Parts: sequence; C-alpha cells; structure tokens
Amino acid sequence: MRARSARPGPRPGPGKAGYTFLFAGVLALALLGVLVATRGAATDGPLAAGEPSGHYAEPEGVGDAAADAMASAVRIESGASGRPAARAADRGARRVEPLPPSRPLEATPREPSPAIGPLFSTEQDEPGHGCTASVVHSRQRDLLVTAAHCVYTDGFHTDIAFAPGYHDGEAPYGVWVPTSIDVDPEWMTGRDEDHDVAFLRVRQVGTDARVEDVTGAERIAFRPTADRPARVLGYPGDAERPLACQSVVRRESASQLRFDCAGLPGGTSGSPLLTDVDAGSGLGTVVGVLGGKDEGGDDETSYSSYFGDAVERLYRRATAG
Repeated sequence: MRARSARPGPRPGPGKAGYTFLFAGVLALALLGVLVATRGAATDGPLAAGEPSGHYAEPEGVGDAAADAMASAVRIESGASGRPAARAADRGARRVEPLPPSRPLEATPREPSPAIGPLFSTEQDEPGHGCTASVVHSRQRDLLVTAAHCVYTDGFHTDIAFAPGYHDGEAPYGVWVPTSIDVDPEWMTGRDEDHDVAFLRVRQVGTDARVEDVTGAERIAFRPTADRPARVLGYPGDAERPLACQSVVRRESASQLRFDCAGLPGGTSGSPLLTDVDAGSGLGTVVGVLGGKDEGGDDETSYSSYFGDAVERLYRRATAG
C-alpha cells in the first residue's frame, strides 16, 4: 500500500518512572490495535470471487444498492447525466500544455477534472473513498481505469461507486457503479505488482447515459515512452478536493514506471499518469496509474505497472462485447 514514512529524531529516555507509563501505554495501544483491526475487517466490504480469468460481472441489484448509499452521502446535481463533454476521440486539434515540473516537487491542491474522481466504498456507516479512477476512451464510452489493488483483495469488491469531478461533498457529474471489473489473473493469484491495473465498465442507475459522453475521457497509451513530462491528479483518502503534481515519468524497470513527487498519500492509488494534456479541456493520455511496485510507492516516489502488451490485452478483454 502507499505508505508514509516518518523519521523522528532521537528523544531522551523515559527514566524509571516513565517505564511504568510506557508499559501501560504500550498495552493500551495493543488493545486498541485489536479493536481497530476488528473494526477494519468489518468495514472492508463484501467480496465476490469472479471468474478465474479475472472478470467479474456485477449483478444489477448490487450496483443499485451502492448508488442508493451514495445518494444519501453526496449531493448530486440535477441533470448531471445530461451534461455534454467532448469525447477524447472527437477533440481534434489540441494545444498541449508543457507540464513543467512542480516547484517544489510536491503535490498541491488543484481544481477537479471532470474525467477523474474518487472510488467510494459504500458498505460502511458513511461511504468513504480510498482510491482514484479516471474515465478512458472506449468504443462503448463506459470505461474507467484504476489500480487492481483498489478493486480486488482476495475477491472483487462489490461496494464500489465512482464520482467523477467530485468536490466538497458534491458529485457534479453523477454517481456511477460497475457493470463489470477486469483484472489480470496474475494479480488474482499472486498480487503480481507488474499487473496492478484494473478496468471497470460503469453505468448510472436510472439512465442510459454513458460516462464518457458526460465527463469526456482521457486517451490511453500502450507501450509508452519514458522520460516525458506528466501530471498526476488524485484524491487523498481524507480530502474533499484533489491534489496534483507535475514531474517526469521514468522507467524504474522493464515492467514499472516511476514518478518522483512528494505528498501523494493513501487514496491517490489508481490516479492517472497523464501526458499530452490539452490546455483547454484538461484531458490527456493515460500512460500509467499509481500502483505497481509496493502498491504505489511511498511519500517521495510513486510507481505504475508498465502499460505493455498484458495491459493492452486486459483493455481489449474489458471492452469486448
């Protein structure tokens, strides 16, 4: 998982009297840890086995329940599903942003982008978000990409909802729930960090709208070249607005990309690495998603599984039919 490292300096010893309080404190923390672990297990959400191929078709009633839970947790603008946006394939001539590296090289707050939003977990007292996803172009105009560890942990998570452009408790482009989820079988069987990518096809309950028609969509690139300027935009787990950072996408290895930028905490897993960002629409080309090595990295460096042949096959499987 995305971890945040802390390196505190040396502290003076507690002294004899302090050890009594230290022991009591450690015992209390241990008991608290048991309670927290139990509470965490109870709110991890329901799981489904899916198919050995890595495909899961979500029953309609399951998605309807997730949408109902979101209706009481976020404000959904009336007419959100009818708001048109230029599709990635229709943008024509574009003016590409130069994307100079952020100074300092650290994520900072940024305005939401319509095609990017948090993935919510709805099987809790109150829905909360712990990952990010983005709309990518497909023939069916209903596709998201995120990290596999966001949607599959010993089973497919079935309490997922997507709120593109989310901010301050508002879902300006509506709430979308999966019709299917696809991960690589290498991720299912061994959490292979070189296959930490997932595609979701989504729908909006009660309408026949297609998410790409509402939000626009990023392009997706397979076998991308490295050493290119890029932007990451994603939602920390405790934030109501996204963070963004610009840096250079580099090759960490034959199967991994790296993106050096501080301040991308938990919740930004699945965020798109965007190149060739259009200055007008803010839409770009996804060359990776935060995940991969160490399931995303640490507070200084983020990673992505390389979008090579295996990810292209996964995309084609997800969009078949």
